[in-house]
Amino acid sequence: MAEIIYDDGADLALIESKTVAIIGYGSQGHAHALNLKDSGVEVVVGLRPGSSSWEKAEAAGLTVKDVPEAVAAGDVVMILVPDQVQRHVYSEQIAPNLKEDAALFFSHGFNIRYGYIAPEAGHDVCMVAPKGPGHTVRRQFEEGRGVPALVCVEQDASGRALDLALSYAKGIGATRAGVIETTFTEETETDLFGEQAVLCGGVSKLIQYGFETLVEAGYKPEMAYFEVCHELKLIVDLINEGGLTKQRWSCSDTAEYGDYVSGPRVIGPQVKEAMKEVLADIQDGTFARRFIADQDNGGLEFKALRMENESHPIEKTGQKLRAAFGWTSVDADYTDGSAAR
Repeated sequence: MAEIIYDDGADLALIESKTVAIIGYGSQGHAHALNLKDSGVEVVVGLRPGSSSWEKAEAAGLTVKDVPEAVAAGDVVMILVPDQVQRHVYSEQIAPNLKEDAALFFSHGFNIRYGYIAPEAGHDVCMVAPKGPGHTVRRQFEEGRGVPALVCVEQDASGRALDLALSYAKGIGATRAGVIETTFTEETETDLFGEQAVLCGGVSKLIQYGFETLVEAGYKPEMAYFEVCHELKLIVDLINEGGLTKQRWSCSDTAEYGDYVSGPRVIGPQVKEAMKEVLADIQDGTFARRFIADQDNGGLEFKALRMENESHPIEKTGQKLRAAFGWTSVDADYTDGSAAR
C-alpha cells in the first residue's frame, strides 16, 4: 500500500520562507492562492492585464501582477492555467522571467509528461495535485479539513524538491487529509484514463444511453431522468463513504441482485477491451496530440462535441426538473448560459 503522508510529515516553514507566484486564478488558482495566504505564505497572483479575475483576486486581499512580474518575484511558480495554453504561457512569459533557482510547480502532469514544457536543469519541477475541484479545496480548508493530494518530483535540482512539494501541500491543507507520492507519468496517465473511461466519458455516456433507452421505450423523460441521472449522486456518495460494498449494502436486495446479474450485461468484457484501447492512446501520446492539435485549430472538434452533448434531450429535462424541485445550482457559470466558461 502506498504511504500516506500527513501534517507531521511536512514542514510548513519551507514554503513560508518562499514567495509563491500562482499563475492563474480559476478553480484551482484561487484555492491555492487563498489557502497559502491563510497559511502565512507570501503569495503573488500572475494574470494577464485586463483579466476578469484581477479585481476578484485583489478583493480577496491578494497581490496581483502581470505574469512576467509575478514570475520574477516567485521563488516557487505554480502554473494553474489550462493544459492547452500552458506551453505558450511558459515559453513566452514564464521561462524568460524565472529566477535561476526558482521551483516550477504543476497541479497536473500533462505538459511535462508529453514534452510540451521542458524546464532547464537548474529548476526543481514538482507537482501538487489536489484530488478535488478548487472550490472544494478552499471550502475544506476553511472548515479545518483538507482534500487529499498527489505529490511528485520530476526534477530535483535543489536536493529538497520533495520536501518543498510536501510543504506546499501542507500550505493548501492537503496533508490534513493525506498525500501520496507518485510520478508525473503515473498521475497524468491514470488521471486522463479515469476521466475518459469512467468519471466523465464513461459515466456521461452511460447516463445518456440509459435515458435514451427508457424514453425510446415510451417512458416519460422526467421518470428517465430521475432513474438514470438524479439518483446517481446518492449512489456515488455511498461509494465515496464505504466503497462498492457499502453502496450495495445500502440498496434493496432487488437492486443488489440486479447489480450482480445485469451490470455485466451492460458493462461486459468488450468494455474493458475498449478501456485498454483508451489507455493505450493515453500512454503513447495519441490523445494528447489530438487534443493539442484541435486546440491549436481553434478547438473546432471540441466545440462541436460540446454543442452536440449540451443539446442532448436529458439536459433540457434536467434543467426543468432541477428548477421545479429547487435543485438549481448557485454556480451561474454553467447553469444560466450567460457567463463565460
